[in-house]
Amino acid sequence: MKKSALNRRDFLKVGLTGLVTTGATGLLLADDKKKKQDTKKQAATASGPQPPGGRREGFIYRTLGRTGVVLPVVSMGVMNSDNPELVRAALDSGLVHLDTAHGYQRGRNEEIIGQVLKGRPRDSYFIATKVREGERFLEMVDISLQRLGLEYVDILYLHNLSKRDNVLAEENLKVMEQVKKSGKARFIGVSTHSNEHEVIRAALEARIYDVVLTAYNFRKENIKELDAAMAEAAAAGIGLVAMKTMAGAFWDKQRTQPINTKAALKWAMQNPNLTTSIPGMTTFDQLKSNLEVVKDLKLTPEELYDLKMGETQNLAGLYCQGCERCVPQCPKALPIPEMMRAYMYAYGYKNLAAAHELVSSLNLPDNPCAGCSSCSVNCALKFDVHDRLVDINRLKSVPAEFFG
Repeated sequence: MKKSALNRRDFLKVGLTGLVTTGATGLLLADDKKKKQDTKKQAATASGPQPPGGRREGFIYRTLGRTGVVLPVVSMGVMNSDNPELVRAALDSGLVHLDTAHGYQRGRNEEIIGQVLKGRPRDSYFIATKVREGERFLEMVDISLQRLGLEYVDILYLHNLSKRDNVLAEENLKVMEQVKKSGKARFIGVSTHSNEHEVIRAALEARIYDVVLTAYNFRKENIKELDAAMAEAAAAGIGLVAMKTMAGAFWDKQRTQPINTKAALKWAMQNPNLTTSIPGMTTFDQLKSNLEVVKDLKLTPEELYDLKMGETQNLAGLYCQGCERCVPQCPKALPIPEMMRAYMYAYGYKNLAAAHELVSSLNLPDNPCAGCSSCSVNCALKFDVHDRLVDINRLKSVPAEFFG
Protein backbone atom coordinates (compact mmCIF):
# COMPACT_ATOMS: atom_id res chain seq x y z
CA MET A 1 0.00 0.00 0.00
CA LYS A 2 1.44 3.38 -0.91
CA LYS A 3 2.48 5.76 1.81
CA SER A 4 0.21 8.62 2.73
CA ALA A 5 0.78 11.56 0.41
CA LEU A 6 -0.23 14.07 3.06
CA ASN A 7 1.51 15.08 6.26
CA ARG A 8 0.03 17.44 8.83
CA ARG A 9 1.51 20.54 7.20
CA ASP A 10 0.16 19.60 3.77
CA PHE A 11 -3.18 18.68 5.30
CA LEU A 12 -3.52 22.06 6.96
CA LYS A 13 -2.83 23.71 3.60
CA VAL A 14 -5.32 21.75 1.52
CA GLY A 15 -7.39 19.57 3.81
CA LEU A 16 -9.46 22.36 5.31
CA THR A 17 -10.30 24.11 2.05
CA GLY A 18 -13.97 24.95 1.98
CA LEU A 19 -14.55 24.20 5.65
CA VAL A 20 -15.90 27.64 6.49
CA THR A 21 -17.50 28.17 9.87
CA THR A 22 -20.89 29.71 10.45
CA GLY A 23 -20.53 30.51 14.12
CA ALA A 24 -23.13 27.96 15.18
CA THR A 25 -22.33 25.18 17.62
CA GLY A 26 -21.21 21.79 16.35
CA LEU A 27 -22.63 19.59 19.10
CA LEU A 28 -26.04 20.95 19.97
CA LEU A 29 -28.57 19.85 22.51
CA ALA A 30 -31.84 19.69 20.63
CA ASP A 31 -35.12 17.83 20.62
CA ASP A 32 -37.16 16.51 17.73
CA LYS A 33 -39.29 19.66 17.55
CA LYS A 34 -36.21 21.77 16.88
CA LYS A 35 -34.74 19.61 14.12
CA LYS A 36 -36.40 21.64 11.37
CA GLN A 37 -35.31 25.03 12.70
CA ASP A 38 -32.79 26.91 10.63
CA THR A 39 -29.14 27.06 11.61
CA LYS A 40 -29.28 30.55 13.09
CA LYS A 41 -32.19 29.81 15.39
CA GLN A 42 -30.65 26.50 16.42
CA ALA A 43 -27.37 28.20 17.27
CA ALA A 44 -29.13 30.85 19.32
CA THR A 45 -31.22 28.48 21.41
CA ALA A 46 -28.98 25.45 21.90
CA SER A 47 -25.99 24.87 24.12
CA GLY A 48 -23.30 22.24 24.56
CA PRO A 49 -19.99 21.15 23.06
CA GLN A 50 -18.84 22.90 19.91
CA PRO A 51 -16.02 21.95 17.57
CA PRO A 52 -13.01 24.25 17.24
CA GLY A 53 -14.01 27.18 15.05
CA GLY A 54 -17.72 26.50 15.34
CA ARG A 55 -20.16 24.48 13.29
CA ARG A 56 -18.74 23.63 9.87
CA GLU A 57 -20.64 24.83 6.85
CA GLY A 58 -21.76 21.94 4.70
CA PHE A 59 -21.24 19.28 7.35
CA ILE A 60 -24.11 16.84 7.80
CA TYR A 61 -25.21 16.54 11.42
CA ARG A 62 -27.58 14.12 13.14
CA THR A 63 -28.97 13.80 16.66
CA LEU A 64 -27.75 10.93 18.85
CA GLY A 65 -31.10 9.62 20.00
CA ARG A 66 -32.48 10.83 23.30
CA THR A 67 -29.10 12.17 24.37
CA GLY A 68 -29.96 15.25 22.31
CA VAL A 69 -26.34 15.58 21.22
CA VAL A 70 -25.81 16.49 17.57
CA LEU A 71 -22.73 15.04 15.84
CA PRO A 72 -21.24 15.11 12.34
CA VAL A 73 -22.09 11.92 10.46
CA VAL A 74 -18.40 11.02 10.50
CA SER A 75 -16.34 10.79 13.68
CA MET A 76 -12.89 9.34 14.38
CA GLY A 77 -12.11 5.82 15.47
CA VAL A 78 -8.73 6.23 17.14
CA MET A 79 -8.03 2.53 17.70
CA ASN A 80 -5.38 2.17 14.99
CA SER A 81 -3.80 5.62 15.32
CA ASP A 82 -0.65 6.32 17.28
CA ASN A 83 -0.18 9.85 15.90
CA PRO A 84 -1.35 12.67 18.21
CA GLU A 85 -1.04 15.15 15.34
CA LEU A 86 -3.62 13.22 13.31
CA VAL A 87 -6.08 13.23 16.21
CA ARG A 88 -5.43 16.93 16.73
CA ALA A 89 -6.04 17.63 13.04
CA ALA A 90 -9.33 15.73 13.15
CA LEU A 91 -10.58 17.90 16.00
CA ASP A 92 -9.33 21.07 14.35
CA SER A 93 -11.18 20.06 11.17
CA GLY A 94 -14.54 19.92 12.90
CA LEU A 95 -14.80 16.26 13.91
CA VAL A 96 -15.70 16.22 17.58
CA HIS A 97 -16.35 12.61 18.54
CA LEU A 98 -13.35 10.38 19.30
CA ASP A 99 -13.81 6.67 20.02
CA THR A 100 -11.29 4.57 21.93
CA ALA A 101 -11.24 1.67 24.41
CA HIS A 102 -9.51 0.67 27.62
CA GLY A 103 -7.49 -2.05 25.92
CA TYR A 104 -6.45 -0.31 22.70
CA GLN A 105 -2.66 -0.24 22.37
CA ARG A 106 -2.50 -1.55 25.93
CA GLY A 107 -3.79 1.79 27.19
CA ARG A 108 -1.57 3.99 25.08
CA ASN A 109 -4.50 4.92 22.81
CA GLU A 110 -6.38 6.61 25.64
CA GLU A 111 -3.17 8.33 26.73
CA ILE A 112 -2.67 9.77 23.22
CA ILE A 113 -6.18 11.20 23.28
CA GLY A 114 -5.57 12.63 26.74
CA GLN A 115 -2.44 14.32 25.44
CA VAL A 116 -4.37 15.91 22.56
CA LEU A 117 -7.23 17.08 24.77
CA LYS A 118 -5.04 19.04 27.15
CA GLY A 119 -5.91 22.72 26.97
CA ARG A 120 -9.06 22.19 24.93
CA PRO A 121 -12.42 23.28 26.39
CA ARG A 122 -14.30 20.27 27.75
CA ASP A 123 -17.36 21.25 25.74
CA SER A 124 -15.46 21.14 22.44
CA TYR A 125 -15.20 17.34 22.10
CA PHE A 126 -17.23 14.19 22.73
CA ILE A 127 -15.33 11.13 23.98
CA ALA A 128 -16.35 7.46 24.09
CA THR A 129 -14.38 4.62 25.59
CA LYS A 130 -15.16 0.95 26.06
CA VAL A 131 -14.49 -1.45 28.94
CA ARG A 132 -15.01 -5.20 28.95
CA GLU A 133 -17.38 -6.78 31.44
CA GLY A 134 -15.81 -8.40 34.51
CA GLU A 135 -15.04 -8.01 38.17
CA ARG A 136 -12.45 -5.27 37.54
CA PHE A 137 -14.86 -3.19 35.48
CA LEU A 138 -15.14 -0.20 37.81
CA GLU A 139 -11.39 -0.16 38.40
CA MET A 140 -10.76 -0.16 34.66
CA VAL A 141 -13.19 2.74 34.17
CA ASP A 142 -11.17 4.79 36.66
CA ILE A 143 -7.92 3.89 34.91
CA SER A 144 -9.39 4.95 31.56
CA LEU A 145 -10.46 8.31 32.98
CA GLN A 146 -6.98 8.82 34.41
CA ARG A 147 -5.36 8.08 31.05
CA LEU A 148 -7.74 10.42 29.25
CA GLY A 149 -7.24 13.14 31.85
CA LEU A 150 -11.00 13.48 32.22
CA GLU A 151 -13.46 13.49 35.10
CA TYR A 152 -16.03 11.81 32.88
CA VAL A 153 -16.47 10.39 29.39
CA ASP A 154 -19.42 11.25 27.22
CA ILE A 155 -20.18 7.61 26.39
CA LEU A 156 -19.07 4.47 28.23
CA TYR A 157 -19.71 1.23 26.37
CA LEU A 158 -19.74 -2.33 27.64
CA HIS A 159 -17.24 -3.68 25.15
CA ASN A 160 -17.96 -6.35 22.55
CA LEU A 161 -21.19 -8.04 23.61
CA SER A 162 -22.74 -10.64 21.32
CA LYS A 163 -25.48 -12.24 23.42
CA ARG A 164 -28.77 -10.99 24.83
CA ASP A 165 -27.98 -12.52 28.21
CA ASN A 166 -24.81 -10.44 28.56
CA VAL A 167 -26.61 -7.22 27.70
CA LEU A 168 -29.28 -7.94 30.32
CA ALA A 169 -27.01 -9.49 32.96
CA GLU A 170 -27.93 -8.03 36.35
CA GLU A 171 -24.32 -7.27 37.28
CA ASN A 172 -23.72 -5.46 34.00
CA LEU A 173 -26.85 -3.35 34.40
CA LYS A 174 -25.87 -2.56 37.97
CA VAL A 175 -22.34 -1.35 37.25
CA MET A 176 -23.36 0.63 34.18
CA GLU A 177 -26.05 2.48 36.11
CA GLN A 178 -23.56 3.02 38.91
CA VAL A 179 -21.04 4.62 36.57
CA LYS A 180 -23.67 6.92 35.10
CA LYS A 181 -25.06 7.95 38.50
CA SER A 182 -21.54 8.65 39.76
CA GLY A 183 -21.04 11.16 36.95
CA LYS A 184 -18.17 9.26 35.35
CA ALA A 185 -20.17 8.82 32.13
CA ARG A 186 -22.85 11.09 30.71
CA PHE A 187 -24.33 8.28 28.64
CA ILE A 188 -23.97 4.49 28.65
CA GLY A 189 -24.21 1.87 25.95
CA VAL A 190 -23.00 -1.41 24.51
CA SER A 191 -20.80 -2.27 21.53
CA THR A 192 -21.30 -5.31 19.35
CA HIS A 193 -19.45 -7.05 16.50
CA SER A 194 -21.80 -10.00 16.00
CA ASN A 195 -25.45 -10.94 16.48
CA GLU A 196 -25.96 -7.21 16.33
CA HIS A 197 -29.73 -7.34 15.94
CA GLU A 198 -30.03 -9.49 19.08
CA VAL A 199 -27.80 -7.14 21.07
CA ILE A 200 -29.64 -4.02 19.89
CA ARG A 201 -33.03 -5.44 20.85
CA ALA A 202 -31.65 -6.49 24.24
CA ALA A 203 -30.34 -2.96 24.79
CA LEU A 204 -33.81 -1.68 23.99
CA GLU A 205 -35.31 -4.18 26.43
CA ALA A 206 -32.90 -3.17 29.20
CA ARG A 207 -34.24 0.40 29.19
CA ILE A 208 -31.04 1.89 30.63
CA TYR A 209 -28.78 2.17 27.59
CA ASP A 210 -28.53 5.41 25.67
CA VAL A 211 -26.32 4.32 22.76
CA VAL A 212 -25.36 1.21 20.80
CA LEU A 213 -22.13 1.00 18.80
CA THR A 214 -22.72 -1.61 16.12
CA ALA A 215 -20.83 -3.17 13.23
CA TYR A 216 -22.53 -2.05 10.03
CA ASN A 217 -21.35 -2.27 6.44
CA PHE A 218 -22.28 -3.20 2.89
CA ARG A 219 -21.04 -6.77 3.41
CA LYS A 220 -23.38 -7.65 6.28
CA GLU A 221 -25.45 -10.75 5.55
CA ASN A 222 -27.92 -9.99 8.34
CA ILE A 223 -28.57 -6.49 7.05
CA LYS A 224 -32.38 -6.85 6.96
CA GLU A 225 -32.55 -8.07 10.55
CA LEU A 226 -30.04 -5.44 11.59
CA ASP A 227 -31.89 -2.62 9.84
CA ALA A 228 -35.15 -3.65 11.49
CA ALA A 229 -33.60 -3.75 14.96
CA MET A 230 -31.91 -0.40 14.39
CA ALA A 231 -35.19 1.17 13.30
CA GLU A 232 -36.87 -0.07 16.49
CA ALA A 233 -34.04 1.24 18.66
CA ALA A 234 -33.95 4.61 16.93
CA ALA A 235 -37.72 5.00 17.31
CA ALA A 236 -37.29 4.37 21.04
CA GLY A 237 -34.61 7.03 21.34
CA ILE A 238 -31.46 4.92 21.42
CA GLY A 239 -28.57 6.56 19.60
CA LEU A 240 -26.80 4.40 17.02
CA VAL A 241 -23.15 4.63 16.01
CA ALA A 242 -21.59 2.58 13.19
CA MET A 243 -18.24 0.83 13.23
CA LYS A 244 -16.57 -1.60 10.82
CA THR A 245 -17.94 0.47 7.94
CA MET A 246 -14.82 -0.34 5.87
CA ALA A 247 -15.58 -4.09 5.94
CA GLY A 248 -11.93 -5.02 6.41
CA ALA A 249 -10.45 -2.29 4.16
CA PHE A 250 -9.00 -4.82 1.67
CA TRP A 251 -10.31 -7.74 -0.32
CA ASP A 252 -7.06 -9.71 0.08
CA LYS A 253 -4.41 -10.31 2.75
CA GLN A 254 -1.69 -9.07 0.39
CA ARG A 255 -3.44 -5.66 0.42
CA THR A 256 -3.33 -5.38 -3.36
CA GLN A 257 -7.10 -4.96 -3.78
CA PRO A 258 -8.37 -2.16 -1.54
CA ILE A 259 -12.04 -1.79 -0.77
CA ASN A 260 -13.36 1.62 -1.77
CA THR A 261 -13.63 2.71 1.86
CA LYS A 262 -15.00 6.13 0.96
CA ALA A 263 -17.88 4.49 -0.86
CA ALA A 264 -18.35 2.01 1.98
CA LEU A 265 -18.59 4.84 4.50
CA LYS A 266 -21.13 6.68 2.35
CA TRP A 267 -23.16 3.50 1.98
CA ALA A 268 -23.35 2.98 5.74
CA MET A 269 -24.29 6.55 6.58
CA GLN A 270 -27.13 6.58 4.09
CA ASN A 271 -29.05 4.76 6.80
CA PRO A 272 -30.85 7.65 8.55
CA ASN A 273 -31.09 5.71 11.82
CA LEU A 274 -27.33 5.99 12.26
CA THR A 275 -26.13 9.21 13.86
CA THR A 276 -22.42 8.91 13.18
CA SER A 277 -19.66 6.46 12.30
CA ILE A 278 -16.17 5.88 13.68
CA PRO A 279 -13.96 4.82 10.76
CA GLY A 280 -10.40 4.17 11.81
CA MET A 281 -7.91 6.71 10.54
CA THR A 282 -4.13 6.41 10.48
CA THR A 283 -3.18 8.88 7.74
CA PHE A 284 -3.99 12.45 6.77
CA ASP A 285 -5.18 11.15 3.39
CA GLN A 286 -7.82 9.08 5.16
CA LEU A 287 -8.87 12.06 7.24
CA LYS A 288 -9.17 14.22 4.13
CA SER A 289 -11.30 11.56 2.41
CA ASN A 290 -13.59 11.20 5.41
CA LEU A 291 -14.02 14.97 5.65
CA GLU A 292 -15.36 14.85 2.10
CA VAL A 293 -17.88 12.20 3.12
CA VAL A 294 -19.12 14.27 6.05
CA LYS A 295 -20.33 16.82 3.49
CA ASP A 296 -21.67 14.49 0.79
CA LEU A 297 -23.17 11.02 1.21
CA LYS A 298 -24.23 10.53 -2.41
CA LEU A 299 -22.75 7.46 -4.08
CA THR A 300 -21.50 7.79 -7.64
CA PRO A 301 -22.10 5.01 -10.21
CA GLU A 302 -18.38 4.19 -10.01
CA GLU A 303 -18.56 3.85 -6.23
CA LEU A 304 -21.60 1.59 -6.44
CA TYR A 305 -19.71 -0.57 -8.93
CA ASP A 306 -16.73 -0.78 -6.58
CA LEU A 307 -18.93 -2.00 -3.73
CA LYS A 308 -20.03 -4.94 -5.89
CA MET A 309 -16.48 -6.22 -6.45
CA GLY A 310 -16.98 -9.02 -3.96
CA GLU A 311 -19.87 -10.38 -6.01
CA THR A 312 -18.53 -9.69 -9.49
CA GLN A 313 -15.03 -11.02 -8.78
CA ASN A 314 -15.98 -13.68 -6.22
CA LEU A 315 -13.81 -12.16 -3.48
CA ALA A 316 -14.19 -13.43 0.09
CA GLY A 317 -12.60 -10.38 1.66
CA LEU A 318 -11.23 -10.08 5.19
CA TYR A 319 -14.38 -9.13 7.08
CA CYS A 320 -15.96 -11.88 9.19
CA GLN A 321 -19.71 -11.49 9.70
CA GLY A 322 -19.53 -12.88 13.22
CA CYS A 323 -22.53 -15.08 12.43
CA GLU A 324 -21.05 -17.86 14.64
CA ARG A 325 -22.44 -20.62 12.42
CA CYS A 326 -18.88 -21.94 12.26
CA VAL A 327 -18.53 -22.54 16.00
CA PRO A 328 -20.82 -25.59 16.33
CA GLN A 329 -19.21 -27.07 13.20
CA CYS A 330 -15.81 -27.06 14.91
CA PRO A 331 -15.24 -30.17 17.10
CA LYS A 332 -13.16 -28.01 19.46
CA ALA A 333 -15.65 -25.12 19.49
CA LEU A 334 -12.84 -22.69 18.79
CA PRO A 335 -13.64 -18.94 18.96
CA ILE A 336 -13.44 -18.65 15.19
CA PRO A 337 -15.18 -15.26 14.81
CA GLU A 338 -12.74 -13.63 17.23
CA MET A 339 -9.78 -15.21 15.41
CA MET A 340 -11.14 -13.99 12.08
CA ARG A 341 -11.46 -10.49 13.53
CA ALA A 342 -7.82 -10.66 14.64
CA TYR A 343 -6.93 -11.78 11.12
CA MET A 344 -8.68 -8.69 9.75
CA TYR A 345 -6.86 -6.44 12.22
CA ALA A 346 -3.53 -7.88 11.07
CA TYR A 347 -4.02 -8.00 7.31
CA GLY A 348 -6.75 -5.43 6.70
CA TYR A 349 -5.87 -2.75 9.23
CA LYS A 350 -2.17 -3.64 9.53
CA ASN A 351 -2.61 -3.37 13.29
CA LEU A 352 -0.56 -6.26 14.61
CA ALA A 353 -0.78 -4.99 18.18
CA ALA A 354 -4.58 -5.19 18.19
CA ALA A 355 -4.46 -8.60 16.51
CA HIS A 356 -1.93 -9.84 19.06
CA GLU A 357 -3.97 -8.54 21.99
CA LEU A 358 -7.11 -10.27 20.75
CA VAL A 359 -5.39 -13.57 19.95
CA SER A 360 -3.59 -13.63 23.29
CA SER A 361 -6.82 -12.99 25.20
CA LEU A 362 -8.32 -16.21 23.80
CA ASN A 363 -5.73 -18.46 25.52
CA LEU A 364 -5.55 -20.97 22.69
CA PRO A 365 -2.87 -23.67 22.36
CA ASP A 366 0.03 -23.11 19.98
CA ASN A 367 -1.69 -25.28 17.38
CA PRO A 368 -5.44 -24.95 17.95
CA CYS A 369 -6.20 -27.30 15.06
CA ALA A 370 -3.96 -30.14 16.26
CA GLY A 371 -5.58 -33.55 15.90
CA CYS A 372 -7.87 -32.58 13.04
CA SER A 373 -6.95 -34.29 9.78
CA SER A 374 -9.18 -31.89 7.88
CA CYS A 375 -11.28 -28.87 8.75
CA SER A 376 -14.97 -29.57 9.20
CA VAL A 377 -15.95 -25.91 9.15
CA ASN A 378 -17.79 -24.70 6.08
CA CYS A 379 -17.65 -20.90 6.24
CA ALA A 380 -20.60 -19.06 4.72
CA LEU A 381 -18.14 -16.57 3.21
CA LYS A 382 -15.85 -19.31 1.87
CA PHE A 383 -12.99 -18.38 4.20
CA ASP A 384 -10.29 -21.04 4.49
CA VAL A 385 -10.83 -21.19 8.24
CA HIS A 386 -8.01 -23.64 9.00
CA ASP A 387 -5.37 -21.64 7.15
CA ARG A 388 -6.47 -18.36 8.69
CA LEU A 389 -6.57 -19.80 12.21
CA VAL A 390 -3.10 -21.30 11.99
CA ASP A 391 -1.75 -18.16 10.35
CA ILE A 392 -3.03 -15.62 12.87
CA ASN A 393 -2.38 -17.80 15.91
CA ARG A 394 1.37 -17.45 15.24
CA LEU A 395 1.14 -14.02 16.87
CA LYS A 396 0.79 -15.74 20.25
CA SER A 397 4.50 -16.52 20.28
CA VAL A 398 5.50 -12.87 19.87
CA PRO A 399 6.06 -10.96 23.15
CA ALA A 400 3.65 -8.05 23.62
CA GLU A 401 6.60 -5.70 24.14
CA PHE A 402 7.56 -6.24 20.51
CA PHE A 403 4.58 -4.13 19.46
CA GLY A 404 5.62 -1.14 21.55
